[in-house]
Amino acid sequence: MAFARRSVHLCLLAAWVLLLALGCSSYGQTPRSKVVDNVKFPDLYEASIAELQDGLEKGHFTSVDLVKAYFARIDEVNLQGATLRAVIETNPSALRQAAELDLERRLIGPRGPLHGIPILLKDNIATLHSEGMNTTAGSFALLGSVVPRDAHVAARLRAAGTILLGKANLSEWAHFRGNVPSGFSGRGGQATSPYVPLGDPSGSSSGSGIGTAIGLAAAALGTETDGSIISPSNMNNLVGIKPTVGLTSRAGVVPISVHQDTIGPMARSVADAATVLSVIAGRDPRDNFTLAQPPVVPDYTKALKPDGLKGVRLGVPRKFFTRVNVNIVAAFNASLDTIRALGATIVDPADFPDFAELEASRNESIVTQTDFKVDINQYISELLSVPTGVRDLADLIAFNIAHASEELVPPFWTDQSEFISSENTTVNQAFFDAVAADKDLGATRGIDATLKEFDLDALLLPSAVAPGPAAIAGYPIITVPLGFLPPNTTLAPAQPTRSSGPNQPFGIAFMGTAFSEFDLISFAFAYEQATHNRLKMLAFPAAIPKTQLADVVGR
Repeated sequence: MAFARRSVHLCLLAAWVLLLALGCSSYGQTPRSKVVDNVKFPDLYEASIAELQDGLEKGHFTSVDLVKAYFARIDEVNLQGATLRAVIETNPSALRQAAELDLERRLIGPRGPLHGIPILLKDNIATLHSEGMNTTAGSFALLGSVVPRDAHVAARLRAAGTILLGKANLSEWAHFRGNVPSGFSGRGGQATSPYVPLGDPSGSSSGSGIGTAIGLAAAALGTETDGSIISPSNMNNLVGIKPTVGLTSRAGVVPISVHQDTIGPMARSVADAATVLSVIAGRDPRDNFTLAQPPVVPDYTKALKPDGLKGVRLGVPRKFFTRVNVNIVAAFNASLDTIRALGATIVDPADFPDFAELEASRNESIVTQTDFKVDINQYISELLSVPTGVRDLADLIAFNIAHASEELVPPFWTDQSEFISSENTTVNQAFFDAVAADKDLGATRGIDATLKEFDLDALLLPSAVAPGPAAIAGYPIITVPLGFLPPNTTLAPAQPTRSSGPNQPFGIAFMGTAFSEFDLISFAFAYEQATHNRLKMLAFPAAIPKTQLADVVGR
């Protein structure tokens, strides 16, 4: 209702706005930034949403200034310089939208904490075609396709006054086409890490991770089926929240699996991630999984408590650590003392009672491959126009073969075995059995059983091995920066990306039961505020854009 009243108010002012706009020669003059002597602008490499909002409110800069600065930063490192290939396209309407939001701020005030804040969206999250951006999951097969509406999460951001700055590169089809390096898409090319030259950025939300890590936007949205928010946040020194399946709507998002897909924020701080999650969470009649969420979605920023770990019991499922780099395990072990000092009790080990069965299970592949065929065919059928003529998964496979020079590029990017396996699936009893088994293994006898057996509030583990159990359970995870590989780490060969190298970031993850995001955010915030690990290492110099607000304000 409040937003409806605001809209009426804006309509009454429309004529005045139009006259003002016609009197301005550029977006940057509607309204002007205050040119204030001795203003210290926030560093866009690390600027928080609250810092940006403060500067906007004080008139030190405008949202138009922010968009110009972020566009310049993208230009510096995306397709030239370090050539990180984090962004597929920018929003041609962003400057106009920023000017409108600046004017609204001046006349009425901000809608909320995201008013006038530029955010990147992964290129599988639909945005209005009329705005000028594509939604393609990185594939030429969907280039020019017309979506029926904004994805629900994009619509919620837009209603909150967020500027949808551009579409981030990703592992094509959210890494479900085949055995292809993370961060590659036909449209976006091979994205790489801002911390290790030619390093693996992880995925599938690769560009969202890269772009947020070095300040190409204030934050980004990613999507996760199994690891696609947590893993690139881990590898790009970020906070990432993989919400419970059903907390954020998947409507309008290019799918993999209705049973596992979820959309969440990737940010430079827990506070920023909580701010974004508070906006995008909520029920949506187009996604019936959201009907399972609590009647009232909490304001997750109220979970930002420095003493959030006091009296908390956390368990360490050690059996998952066998695949983890020894340097990461050492840093994780050292972090336990910090967490104890913050008032938490650590139960170590607190292993899953069904660990061996969970590790041996192959049910997830049955579920995701079968879901993908059904879900992607449904998604394509709802598009208003598809210029390439693809109608279903079989057509996507044929399109890639026919356009191999763009999609199946040798020597590293030729595979589409996941597509082919999915096309050969059938919705049958084996599929339904696999869905039930995953829920049993991941949730009932996995995460929930472990929490109950050891009387825990959450589980704590290296982010590199956190995604699996939560993926099949549909449960939440938050990752926070923990550390960096030592400077003497061997630089792996580039094939085409490097699997590891000096200063590669890694994180620590808090995992809980369904809809426990508020508690997890509280735990993560307390740890973050006690450690401030993120800025202990910056991206390599060529990957850090130089443009700052001082370069655009008043110019």
